[in-house]
Amino acid sequence: MGETKEPGVGLRRPPLRHLTGVQIIGTGSYVPDNVVTNDDLASLGCDSDWIVQRTGIRERRHAPPGMSTSDLATRAAERAIEAAGIDRSEIDMCLLGTFSPDQPIPQTATTVQDNLGLNCPATDLSAACAGFAYSLVFAAQFVATGCSKYALVIGADTNSRILDPTDVKTYPLFGDGAGAVILMRGSDEQGMLAYTLGADGKGSQLLVREMGGAKEPFTQDTPPGASPWLVKMEGRPIFKWAVRLLEDSFEQVLDGGGVAKEDIKLWLLHQANQRIIDAAVSTCGIDPARVPVHLDRYGNTSGGSIPLALDECFRAGNISPGDLLMFCGFGAGLSWGTILWRW
Repeated sequence: MGETKEPGVGLRRPPLRHLTGVQIIGTGSYVPDNVVTNDDLASLGCDSDWIVQRTGIRERRHAPPGMSTSDLATRAAERAIEAAGIDRSEIDMCLLGTFSPDQPIPQTATTVQDNLGLNCPATDLSAACAGFAYSLVFAAQFVATGCSKYALVIGADTNSRILDPTDVKTYPLFGDGAGAVILMRGSDEQGMLAYTLGADGKGSQLLVREMGGAKEPFTQDTPPGASPWLVKMEGRPIFKWAVRLLEDSFEQVLDGGGVAKEDIKLWLLHQANQRIIDAAVSTCGIDPARVPVHLDRYGNTSGGSIPLALDECFRAGNISPGDLLMFCGFGAGLSWGTILWRW
């Protein structure tokens, strides 16, 4: 991918914002039934012990033939709608964070909208593993201003379809999955006490899918499965960037929200690599018991990562009114979103 300048996270912070008066009233998630263990990947040349030691991943889920991102998103959304206890006819926004859409056009959210029988605007937001955080902030603006009554926000990715199976250092890291939430107006104490969205384009080539856009369109001469069609990742610089990013953005958002890290009930972080999570926990002095982890079971589910963790925690009874949650998604772009949310 050529020489890439190292991104300078921490040298220039994005603006800090606040947006309250929004609440999450329902959560849902979905992963395919097909479990792919590390041993299952041995035939590709992947080393099971290396995967566990370097990433913490023991298994992941892969969508079967015929199942795509819209299917994962639809099933997660159905569960969120059921949990919210609302009539789906009242949903007036559908926003899907994904970087593995069913096809380049139309937006996959329109397929989800049709599957659910909704009558509302529907569109995708592409910010890779930060896609759910971006989507949550965008949808919350509509709810807080009264432009949306019930907003459906989904993070979903079918990563197994866009990764190179011969890339033994990247392919094992990712899995397929989706999570969703329903937003509506809340009290002035609820919502985003502080948040920041950012991007550092100097690292845009560290995680990239080169072919399929206007710059390098698909051609008849490129066979299916050829590497330009698939995601490429430079793991080491992304690892270093992510650890710095977490430390810096946590400090900014905690200061902006006027709370201490000890006040956070749960840290719902994007689950890219257990070593990134461990490094952030150690560097920032976070109680590991407050950092839910599903990476070992699902792998890196990209846009689905944070809402999957949120749904599991909520359904387990680990979230109560007034609790403070920290969301942080980070990935290609390089893009990130860090949100201090009061339930």
